Amino acid sequence: MDANLLQWKNQGQSFLSRLRTWVCLLDPSLLLSSNAEILKAHSLIGSTEKLDEKDEAAVNLSLSSSHPVSGAVLPLFFRPPAYLPISGPLVVASLLPHSGVKAAMFWQFLLQSYNAGFSYMHRNSSTEKEKKTSLPQLLLMVGTVSYTTCAGALPQIFIDRLRIRSPPLQTFCRSILPIPLSAALAFFNVLTVRHQETETGIQVFDCNGNPVGVSKAAGSKAVWETALSRAVLFGTTAGVPNLLLLFLQRSRFFQRNSLLMAPCRHISVALVFGLMIPVSFSLFSPAGTINRESVEEELQAGASGQTLIYHRGL
Repeated sequence: MDANLLQWKNQGQSFLSRLRTWVCLLDPSLLLSSNAEILKAHSLIGSTEKLDEKDEAAVNLSLSSSHPVSGAVLPLFFRPPAYLPISGPLVVASLLPHSGVKAAMFWQFLLQSYNAGFSYMHRNSSTEKEKKTSLPQLLLMVGTVSYTTCAGALPQIFIDRLRIRSPPLQTFCRSILPIPLSAALAFFNVLTVRHQETETGIQVFDCNGNPVGVSKAAGSKAVWETALSRAVLFGTTAGVPNLLLLFLQRSRFFQRNSLLMAPCRHISVALVFGLMIPVSFSLFSPAGTINRESVEEELQAGASGQTLIYHRGL
């Protein structure tokens, strides 16, 4: 079991403990560390059984910058601390009331591409023999990005192609429809990009950290949990600001000062997205667990304990 996965296992299974950990791991200052510092931190937590408070910085650096399965340093732009600085502006831009289809598709393309890359870099690669991206996987990612880009721009496509001019219908397309659409596309993005894990399975470990084998059941559980957490992140980010603005539009203050609606939209989307990132990452532990009875029969005999552990991904 890799040192990072062991550290996540030791963090405990409570939501609040994971939330406190993720708040620390999402610190953008961690992006300033070099690859050598990250590898040193990873080797430190792997060689030390009991870590004191002085090693807490090494733990945070390793968990936020190296992969829990391979131990390799993650690319700078796809590390968890970079998720908000990069995807935050893209989320804000994608939820804007665009004036045309091209602008809507442009921002959706950037957002969906980054999310697909992020999910792929944080997948469970324990059963992959080749480190390079295969052609079928590449085609699957291209198809996923293309589909989600077009689907994400549907509200603006409806408005333009159907020539919707009715204020209630425009409100529905711009404020209500993006809520379930954002959640569904985020779920679909993760599900398709990491579909291979459900077919080939992922490595599982017993309670003592010993490898048990490869389980398709654990792979499916890992992908579905990650997809659900991403759906909660983007669904909430689209829902709370839009519903808040619909409520504020009825107040006399914003009716007299309509120019304040745009900055309120930008600020509320960025704020909700920033707050929801650690919450969504904490919904399920990166050190996922599955009951021994739920995995394949050939794995149950060689496992000790009632619970098996696997790397869920992010």
